[in-house]
Amino acid sequence: MEAAGLGLFMISACISGALLEYPGSPIHHAIADPFIRRLLMGVAMGLTAIGIIYSPWGQQSGAHINPSVTLSFWYLGKIAHWDALFYVFAQCVGAVAGVAAAALLLGQALADPAVGYVVTQPGMAGIAVAFTVETGISFLLMATVLVVSNSRFARYTGWFAATLAALYITFTAPLSGMSMNPARSFGSALVAGQWAYLWIYLIAPPLGMLLAAEAYHQARGRHAVRCCKLHHENDKRCIFRCNYQR
Repeated sequence: MEAAGLGLFMISACISGALLEYPGSPIHHAIADPFIRRLLMGVAMGLTAIGIIYSPWGQQSGAHINPSVTLSFWYLGKIAHWDALFYVFAQCVGAVAGVAAAALLLGQALADPAVGYVVTQPGMAGIAVAFTVETGISFLLMATVLVVSNSRFARYTGWFAATLAALYITFTAPLSGMSMNPARSFGSALVAGQWAYLWIYLIAPPLGMLLAAEAYHQARGRHAVRCCKLHHENDKRCIFRCNYQR
């Protein structure tokens, strides 16, 4: 389920990227402003994330679809060691499979340098800015997930997370490429064969989210984290170290 979730997310990212950025796309020609194209990309990916999180499979797996999220909940003691390991493995497999499937579907439209297999790369401001931005937005996303998912607004956690992702794509993509997800970046890098800046996206997002997890731990304690599903209020079985009433 985690592999399928991130695979579908990557297919959506590749299709949206090709439609908006490929020079041969009529949508690209119709929308000249790159800010508007990023805004539309953000909306597309936010809606994709919402669809995955609130889908039957997303409700079952918890819809982490991101190793940084899984590792943060593992750090907080909400997911068993082996479950965390195989979640991360599945997420990486799903990301690669999603980009590979999109490459077969889209061909040159995805391979074109303007789209570049939606590889995440630093912007013109440089590596240090990209690393700092990735760490910061990852921290804010995980902090938001922890606060909202352990409040009376828990059922809306997916909406909060998706809205932040959409805003990040719109405003921070020119600085950092906007990943927050090591598996997502790995999937694009592997299919594209572009490894130059992958280390940023393997280190910064987990660092930011683990810092958020530690901050939440220090502020409220691990006992305050009820579960690591992004949407728990459903009838699906929970495999986690869950504090919700059964």
